Amino acid sequence: MILASIPSPSESVWHLGPFPIRAYALCIIAGVVAAIWVGDKRFQARGGKPGAVADVAIWAIPFGLVGARLYHVVTNPELYFAAGRDPVRALYIWEGGLGIWGAISLGAVGAYIGCRRYGIRFAPLADALAPGVLLGQAIGRFGNWFNQELFGSPTTLPWGLEIDAAHRPAGYEQYETFHATFLYESLWNLAGFFLLIWADRRFRLGGGRVVALYVAIYTAGRFWIEGLRIDTAHELLGLRLNQWTSIVLFVAAIALFVWLTKSGRGAREDVVQVDKDAAAADGEAADDDTAPADGDTAPAADDAEPRAGDTAPAADDTAPAGDDEAPRS
Repeated sequence: MILASIPSPSESVWHLGPFPIRAYALCIIAGVVAAIWVGDKRFQARGGKPGAVADVAIWAIPFGLVGARLYHVVTNPELYFAAGRDPVRALYIWEGGLGIWGAISLGAVGAYIGCRRYGIRFAPLADALAPGVLLGQAIGRFGNWFNQELFGSPTTLPWGLEIDAAHRPAGYEQYETFHATFLYESLWNLAGFFLLIWADRRFRLGGGRVVALYVAIYTAGRFWIEGLRIDTAHELLGLRLNQWTSIVLFVAAIALFVWLTKSGRGAREDVVQVDKDAAAADGEAADDDTAPADGDTAPAADDAEPRAGDTAPAADDTAPAGDDEAPRS
């Protein structure tokens, strides 16, 4: 007997004239905006320039989007390249199907390129951005709710998710409510967001330790939640592929965190970001100051020679006193 349940949205696409507005895309965009906003505030608190995170995001977002779709397509080729399937649909990202592992991997590559382009140190920016990424993931997961996808096994718990018959997988047509894995992961990520903020303030994490802790938190929850899902997935030794990925990344993240801590490389350092344009302008101004102005003449030759009757300077006057500083260059 089902006492209560969570309804699923009846629509996931709205139309503004001829243009479709998809809830899935709106959730992803909202998550990206939240991540950039939080990351920028945190990066400024570390001494970074306002807007630097948004500048780097211009590189990270396209890379992350491509990586997310590539991971999904590569790990689920039968959905697009099996007999009777349309390979072009691999490009239809608005229909769902983005792999977080690919998004983070290629997104980090794009962020690194952006950091090099704008003269920003990668590790401090990544540490500043990591909690925001987790918050963005919490928001983005609601796209699965609108699409009625990636839910868990059947349940009669009061927070079971209602799934329309058209979206129920084969063999589960008789069930009405399922584990709301999108909500579980969203709440887990939200809790992880606050934990990262607290840990960073309490222990002044740096050098990549916030990123390592982010990966450990996310993968721990993903391993558990992935085990509840009933959508088709490749398995190895009874575990889904994403569970194995979570195990590997969790171990690697913990090892990295411990190494950074013990080696002393994980202390937080304030960011001193150089404005390249301003530095170039200052250099040009300095060059102008050192050059003689037009019309200036060299000192007269007579001034260089001692006049008759002048006496040589006293010996004590030829060298600066011991406490005097050398002239600045």
